[in-house]
Amino acid sequence: MYTIWDMEFTHLDARGQARMVDVTAKEPTVRSATAVATVKTSPEVVEALRTGTVPKGDVLAVARVAGIAAAKKTPELLPLAHIIGVHGCTVDLEIADDGVDITATVRTADRTGVEMEALTSVTVAALAIVDMVKGVDRSAEIVSAKITAKSGGRSGDWTRGPAGATLRDQSVVCAVELVDQVGQQRGDDLHGVAHAARRAGGVDDHGPAGVVEGEDPGDASAQ
Repeated sequence: MYTIWDMEFTHLDARGQARMVDVTAKEPTVRSATAVATVKTSPEVVEALRTGTVPKGDVLAVARVAGIAAAKKTPELLPLAHIIGVHGCTVDLEIADDGVDITATVRTADRTGVEMEALTSVTVAALAIVDMVKGVDRSAEIVSAKITAKSGGRSGDWTRGPAGATLRDQSVVCAVELVDQVGQQRGDDLHGVAHAARRAGGVDDHGPAGVVEGEDPGDASAQ
C-alpha cells in the first residue's frame, strides 16, 4: 500500500543531490495560490495603525507593495524555484485587535505552481510591517505564515482544513484517493472499496475539509 513514506523528493536526483525539477515538457495552465501571515504587535501600534499615526508613515501601503514586489523576486531567493510569470498578485491587509493579518493570492498561466510566490509575498509583507513599527514596538513578531489554498496543475485544487485536522485524517484520504486513481487507471470499479475505506477511517465522501481532492502525491508541480 502506498504511504506518505513512499513519496519521492522531486528536488533530489538519484544520488541525493539537489536539482531543479525539469518542467520543460509541461503545458502551461492557469494556477493560483493563497497564503496568509500574521504580525502580532502591541495595542499602541494597533491604535497607531488605525489612526494612521505610525511615525514611519503608511504601514499597510508599504507592506502591500513589498508583498507584490516579493512575489516576483521568489526565484532570486529560493535557488530551486522556477522563473515563472507572476501574472497577478493581490495583497490584502487587515488590522486586527492584536496586529495585522495578511493574505496574498498569486496567479499565473505557467508550467508550475505559485505556492512559494504566495508565501514569499506574505512573509515579506510581514517583514515590511515589522520594519515600519519596530521603532514603536520592538516586540512585534511574525507568528504564522502558511498556504491556505491552491488551484490548477495536475494535482488539482487544495484547501487547508481546520486546525483540528490530523495527519491520520489526511493519510486516510490520501489512501482513498489512491484507490480511486488505481481504479481509474485499471478500469476497475473500486468506488465501493474507496467508500468503505472512507467510512472505516471516519471520513465522508468528500474527505475532511481541507484535504486534497484528487491529489497526485508524485506531482512535482505541487510546489
